[in-house]
Amino acid sequence: MGVIISICLAAILVENFVLVKFLGICSFLGVSKKLDTSVGMGMSVTFVMTLSTLVTWLINRYVLKPFDMEYLRTIVFILIIACLVQLIEMFLRKCVPSLYKALGIYLPLITTNCAVLGVTILMADSNYDNVFYPIIYAFAAGVGFTLAMIIFSGMRERLQFARPPKSFEGFPIALVAAALLAMAFSGFQGLQLSF
Repeated sequence: MGVIISICLAAILVENFVLVKFLGICSFLGVSKKLDTSVGMGMSVTFVMTLSTLVTWLINRYVLKPFDMEYLRTIVFILIIACLVQLIEMFLRKCVPSLYKALGIYLPLITTNCAVLGVTILMADSNYDNVFYPIIYAFAAGVGFTLAMIIFSGMRERLQFARPPKSFEGFPIALVAAALLAMAFSGFQGLQLSF
């Protein structure tokens, strides 16, 4: 149980893909203006991260490595991620059209979200003997992505009522807020867990 907790804390706080590794910044900055779209994007990314890690880990372990075709890994992983994003897009278009419209162009961009690809490659390179720990890590990384989106969307909603200097209005103040949030998350780097 201690291993699972440390994997989750590492993926959510210490190694946050957005605020520490700076992966997935496009959707982080593009969709975080409102809380509901941030939650929807975070849940979508979490779903894609978890399922794509499951599928890619299995394909890498049982197809690419045994047949010495690891050079195809990036292409295969992107194809798997693209298929899962298409499933989410069809589901949201049919069941939650308001969220589908709110996410707009950023929903198909999950396919090229480097945070999703980063998790799949990181877990394929890991030395885990079973698929359980990579799935836990991917889910926790998605939760960390969602947490970063929610916190940042709250900051951006508050910034709408602020009066920054004219040169900082709009996107520049959002970048400053993102930098401050990333600095806050860098404080988790010294976190040591002992179970």
